[in-house]
Amino acid sequence: MYKFISKLVFLITVSYSFVTVAAPIETFQFDSPETEKVFHKLSEEIRCLVCQNQNIAESNADLAKDLRLEIYTMLSEGKTEDEIVDFMVDRYGDYVLYRPPFKPMTWLLWFGPAIIFAIGLIFVVRFMRSQNMSKQTERLSEEELERIKNLHAEQDK
Repeated sequence: MYKFISKLVFLITVSYSFVTVAAPIETFQFDSPETEKVFHKLSEEIRCLVCQNQNIAESNADLAKDLRLEIYTMLSEGKTEDEIVDFMVDRYGDYVLYRPPFKPMTWLLWFGPAIIFAIGLIFVVRFMRSQNMSKQTERLSEEELERIKNLHAEQDK
C-alpha cells in the first residue's frame, strides 16, 4: 500500500511540474540577425517597472511582455535603437533604464553612494579619534601609580 501511495504522489508531482513548464513562450521572427541583437540588447537594458530589479527579458509580467512586443513592433517599423530608448524614457522616465543618463536630475543616483560613503567614513574617523582622546585623558595619578606598585610589592612577598 505504501509503495502505491508513494508512486501516486510522485506521478501527481511530475504531472503538475509539466503544467508549469508548459507556459507559453514568445517567439519573434526577425528580418536580420542585427535586428535580433538590438532586440535582445534593449530587452536586457530596459527595466521591468512591475518587478523588482529585473529587466524585461527576464520578467514574465504582463507589462514586460507588452514592452517586448512594443520593442519588436518598433524594430519591425524600422525605428533605431536610440528612437526606441527615447520613446521608453519619454513614456516611463529615466527609471526604465538600468544605466540612467548623466544629467542634473540623476546626479544623486550617480554620486549618492559616494557621498554616503564619505559621510560614513568621516563619522568613523571622528568617532575613533574621540575614543583615542578619551583614553589619553584617563591617565593615572601619582597616588594611583604608587598604590599599584604597593599592591604588586605585597603580592610578591
